[in-house]
Amino acid sequence: MNTKKHSRQKYHALILATAILTLNFWAWSLLSPLATTYKEIFQLSPVAVSFLIATPVLIGALGRIPVGLLTDRYGGRAVFFWICLLTAMSVAGLAFTSDPNILFLLAGAIGVAGASFVAGVPFISAWFPKKQRGFALGVYALGNGGTAVSGLLTPWSAEALGRQNMFLAVALILFVAGIAMWRLSREGPEWQRAKGGNLKRLWSALKWEFTWKLSLIYGLTFGAFVALGLYLPVHLNQSYGLDPADAAARAAGFVLLATLVRPVGGWLSDRFSGLSVIKAVCMAIFVLAALAAVGPDLMPFGTLAYLGLAMVLGIGNGAVFAIVGHQCPPAIVGTVTGLVGAAGVIGGYFPPILMGVSFQLFGSITFAVGLLSVVSLVLFFTLKRLFGTNFRYVNR
Repeated sequence: MNTKKHSRQKYHALILATAILTLNFWAWSLLSPLATTYKEIFQLSPVAVSFLIATPVLIGALGRIPVGLLTDRYGGRAVFFWICLLTAMSVAGLAFTSDPNILFLLAGAIGVAGASFVAGVPFISAWFPKKQRGFALGVYALGNGGTAVSGLLTPWSAEALGRQNMFLAVALILFVAGIAMWRLSREGPEWQRAKGGNLKRLWSALKWEFTWKLSLIYGLTFGAFVALGLYLPVHLNQSYGLDPADAAARAAGFVLLATLVRPVGGWLSDRFSGLSVIKAVCMAIFVLAALAAVGPDLMPFGTLAYLGLAMVLGIGNGAVFAIVGHQCPPAIVGTVTGLVGAAGVIGGYFPPILMGVSFQLFGSITFAVGLLSVVSLVLFFTLKRLFGTNFRYVNR
């Protein structure tokens, strides 16, 4: 293949996949900025609100495993197409619901959008050589910023267009994105259709030496990112008295910063040991989460704590998938990504509920954020034991 042509094609694939991931993550996070609105409409308790926020997260987590298996078998192009269409139908359904039970059902249905991340990792890996893979996957992961797009645009567009028209507009955009992926892309030159049954590939992924270890790390870094990104609008509104739009915008800033630094995590892991990056991240989480747990004033220490957490969590997330891209056998990249990604999203499912319970019982989220600090410190001291002699050299 002509080198210049291949270079253009791989960057076109990267841009298209990143844009479509952004749209799906926007859809995945639609209900978080509107949580306080639905709280008033349906008279939901704080715990019910936390379940509304967390339900798409749980479905997105569970969906990542079958999506990973399907991507290894059929390719990222086809899987992206179908996820866009299914999510578009679910979002369109939100435009017409006036029943809280249907609302929670559709909240679960849009969770499939959160599984879309898995489709892109093998899709991008097949286009880029190993020495560029960590950075390329970090750029692709910028699509996680769709949650920030949601925080910024959802309240504004719901007010300007009306919630019903806003949901229909997002559904239409997703439908167009799915068609664009199908018509304008193809699989990378290194992609090969996986052979064998799903159970055999799943078992191979479960046996790979780093799958469960990286799942544990990603459960902390991405789980904390998801949990804080989703619950911050509620926390800032209830704890600091910010109006819902201002709280959503600030939470979007948290998500955007965490997303923008993911390529930094990938780049650092391309150059140095990916696990050394993660070890530094764990210590930084311990310090910053401890600061957030004491409930400081929003300016300056509260802002410093949450923006600092955004940076280190984003770097950690980038480092995890750089290790996957460098080390994972090509035939099971999608399946491993699904397992690790599911662990990360499950890691983000329970903390928003814990935050809701903590706030309802104690009037603050100190307990939940303090637990994040403790867990990160424990992981810091156990990383070397987990990875043994590979600790210094993974991803070099």
